[in-house]
Amino acid sequence: MSAVVRRTLSDLIATPILRSHSSVLVRIRAYSQETSHSGAPTGLYGIQHLKNPKGFQRFVDEAIERSTELVTYICGMPSAAEIIQAMDEISDKVCSVVDSAELCRNTHPDREFVEEANKASMRINDYLHYLNTNHSLYDAVKKAEDEGHLLTKEAQRAASYLCLDFERGGIHLSSEKLERVNQLNTEISQLCQEFGQNMAVDMGSVDVFPATRIPKHLHRICKPIYRSTSGMSMGSTKSTSNMKEKGSRIITDPASLSSVLQWVADEEVRKMAYIEGNSVPVANLGVLDKLIAARHELAQITGYASYAEFALKQNMASSPDVVMSFLLEMSEMVRDKADKEFNAIQNFKRQKSGQCVDLEPWDEAYYTARMKSSMYDLDSSVVASYFPLPRCIEGLKILVQSLFGATFHSVPLAPGESWHSDVLKMALHHPEEGDLGYLYLDLYARKGKYPGCAHFAIKGGRWISSTEYQLPVVALICNFSGSHNSSLARLNHFEIETLFHEFGHALHSLLSRTEYQHFSGTRVALDLAETPSNLFEYYACDYRVLKTFAKHYSTGETIPEKLVESMQGAKKMFAATELQRQIFYALIDQTLFGDQLAGQRDTSSVVADLKSQYTSWRHVEGSHWQTRFSHLLNYGAGYYSYLYAKCFAATIWQKLCQDDPLSLTTGTALRTKFLQHGGAKDPSEMLKDLVGGTGIVKNLNGGIVPDTASLADEMGLVDYNTK
Repeated sequence: MSAVVRRTLSDLIATPILRSHSSVLVRIRAYSQETSHSGAPTGLYGIQHLKNPKGFQRFVDEAIERSTELVTYICGMPSAAEIIQAMDEISDKVCSVVDSAELCRNTHPDREFVEEANKASMRINDYLHYLNTNHSLYDAVKKAEDEGHLLTKEAQRAASYLCLDFERGGIHLSSEKLERVNQLNTEISQLCQEFGQNMAVDMGSVDVFPATRIPKHLHRICKPIYRSTSGMSMGSTKSTSNMKEKGSRIITDPASLSSVLQWVADEEVRKMAYIEGNSVPVANLGVLDKLIAARHELAQITGYASYAEFALKQNMASSPDVVMSFLLEMSEMVRDKADKEFNAIQNFKRQKSGQCVDLEPWDEAYYTARMKSSMYDLDSSVVASYFPLPRCIEGLKILVQSLFGATFHSVPLAPGESWHSDVLKMALHHPEEGDLGYLYLDLYARKGKYPGCAHFAIKGGRWISSTEYQLPVVALICNFSGSHNSSLARLNHFEIETLFHEFGHALHSLLSRTEYQHFSGTRVALDLAETPSNLFEYYACDYRVLKTFAKHYSTGETIPEKLVESMQGAKKMFAATELQRQIFYALIDQTLFGDQLAGQRDTSSVVADLKSQYTSWRHVEGSHWQTRFSHLLNYGAGYYSYLYAKCFAATIWQKLCQDDPLSLTTGTALRTKFLQHGGAKDPSEMLKDLVGGTGIVKNLNGGIVPDTASLADEMGLVDYNTK
């Protein structure tokens, strides 16, 4: 992790890495949305430099020029406060480039913009090498840390974090070792990029004949194919060899694979798709081995036993031992109920097939969907009819009005500001405080766009004078079917949860009011970052919330409470199995980057062993699911953070939100005790303050783990709670 650029992550499903950076202000120069209310032309994201693709070059030049001025200033050893402020401006300048380029690379339909954003990323990363290996900067930050009594508490925290990040980057090492650290960081970055490229290029495919084996509503993900067959022509005794049989080619990308596994009744088709989708890309087996080795060497050079130890140092958990203890406790907590769910699915399959057959990995999604439908009489199309996307956006507006007394209002996009016609822009406004920040919404799927759902930072918030605050700017990226010109976009319940999850991240950024952008919004300890997003998933499931906006697209009828109860019941039906899966993923992550592996075992055998040890499901020989687990890149040794967040969110919901989730009192507590502080305060202290001091965190072997009681209670793990 860089001292100048801190990483924080955002979200659900395939959340991208969201980099946090630190920066400073000696010359007071505020960033603002440079959009003119008169509609005057501006650049991409309201950044004047980005009026055309080549503007990225000047954008980088300006960031480097100003940062270099600040480096000279810092090396003159001004006061401790001025050093930290100047470091934060450097970070702000660099982050502005990094974050804008990252969003552009993932969403812009213009290839020239994407290419220039790629070049900008490479140039600014080269400059970061210079900053992160600058001993004069490190000496200045050490001076500021030593003079901590002269600083505010947040500035003291910033100085401490900057020093630790410099040291994790090897600044204190010999020149030879420092050079090797830089080489390894470059190699790791390249391997992560290669891993992602392999996933995009080699998604796998299966050919299914005849095409009728695929349900009609899945034909949209299939490509028609044909093969010659031998047969008899109609009304003739002559054989013919030029008859064509129609089939379907299914690309086994994660989204298509998920659809096949859930909806295709033909078990052989599901099996083919499962094996293929979990056996590509083969090239990533070697990439992952190299990544593990490079990270292990990096950790050892910088004084850590393993990459997991290196990665966890600044987190609440603080060490791999603490994480493993937590994961094993969670595994024990959920095992009995997960086993019962497995047996129920297996019995259901046997009942439907009329045979004593085993439950296979490719059966889970299909039979659990059938069981939910049977138990709760749920029709996904009926559920979606109450969630047209425009109404869902209204729901987000109602939520912030109720909780925070603030309003989201649409802001016209200036010429050049947007990257696609689907993009909407909203300002979060408080009647007493004015605008709090800006949010771009890019919610519809399109070719070439980042395929998942994510929260991207564009600009972090920070105080730039005693009266002026640099407002945060963020973007929510989703991939829902439809277009903003279409009234057909309707979300299923999983998509609603995803939207609210990402919105939780956005609120964390928009409501943050930190002194330094180094700690703005989601720039927090990794094992706290997913807490707001997990908390807001509860809002997506609560009838008191849903009835405020969920209206039938044609009749305007409010969603029936019984339907919401069925949705809630279906969601909880196999919750233990899903939780066990997340524990399994976290165990894989910890094991691969722990000190036990170090190239001694192949990753597939590790996955197979952990699956047999911690789940009821069998491992399919020859498959290597881990070659698609992109969280190993962004969350290396940190995937357990999702489980921390799940526990924290359950406690916050039960102790603070559940009785009156939409009250201003609830929202004020969330904002003033948690969201507004970003990463500027100790995370465990914030959590305890939020819920009244007890029942949310526990001390364990020098680290912090969540209290699991609220989650266990929510999931009905009564036996566990009484142990």
